[in-house]
Amino acid sequence: MRFATWLITALLQVPALPAFASSVTTVVYPAGEIAGDTRYRDVIELLNTALEKTRPAFGPYTCQPSQRQVPKKRVMAELASNENGINVLWNPGSVKLEKEFLAIKIPLRKGLLGYRVMLIRKDKQTMFDAVRSVEDLKKIRFGQGTGWIDNAIYQHQGLPLVEAPYPQLFAMLDAERFDAFPRGIGEILDELEMQKEKLPNLTVEKNLLLYYPFPYYFFFNKKDAALKHRVETGLKMMLKDGSFDAIFIKYHQQALQKLDLRNRRVIALTNPDLSPDTPLQDNRLWYKPVAINNR
Repeated sequence: MRFATWLITALLQVPALPAFASSVTTVVYPAGEIAGDTRYRDVIELLNTALEKTRPAFGPYTCQPSQRQVPKKRVMAELASNENGINVLWNPGSVKLEKEFLAIKIPLRKGLLGYRVMLIRKDKQTMFDAVRSVEDLKKIRFGQGTGWIDNAIYQHQGLPLVEAPYPQLFAMLDAERFDAFPRGIGEILDELEMQKEKLPNLTVEKNLLLYYPFPYYFFFNKKDAALKHRVETGLKMMLKDGSFDAIFIKYHQQALQKLDLRNRRVIALTNPDLSPDTPLQDNRLWYKPVAINNR
């Protein structure tokens, strides 16, 4: 009896294990809008690396795509409702989104998404050869995804805009429903490769570079402050040890060279939805291939 009493007392005095030793951080991100979507490989690697960097302090994790492919608008709704498993997404920042969700103010592509080169039909290049200003751009019809945040940028400048679901935009461009489909530096070459057999008339416009300040952030439901803290801690570690920049170079260096941004004519657009606390002055966070004043 005395032994049993001693054993119970001894067990009660054993220090508790850290909470993370028995818990696993579960991360579910959007699967994308189309099968075989390669646009987000760099962002997914950033997310996984941030989680791995924090394993010693925060414990084990799983990180996987959602089971369904759904449009971005529905993904936003699911994150807001905190249902169906998705607990992180990546999206351009805006005043509205940064109030609705928790945002990590570290631009995932170092601002590169704000540099836009256009997909056009091969027989339309002459339409763009004389373009020098925003006024000239008003003669061009632009295609954009339904509900995309940067649609407001084009509309703010008074540029003609045609909206449609992302998977339909390439065929619509080929059918001359609009004249140009502005794409991110890290997106356009892979997209052209995917479309070349089905839509061989599409090509990259040769001379222009549109620019607007357009940070790309990780967003979380406001109830997931712990997950946001873990990922943010990991990203800050990556900025410090160079692995953040290494991933940027891995996925974007080839496109930067092929698209020759420095020799393109730059037309800067104002972003009316840019949050006033966007960290534009932190040079560690931004890639600047050309000299442009952020507006």
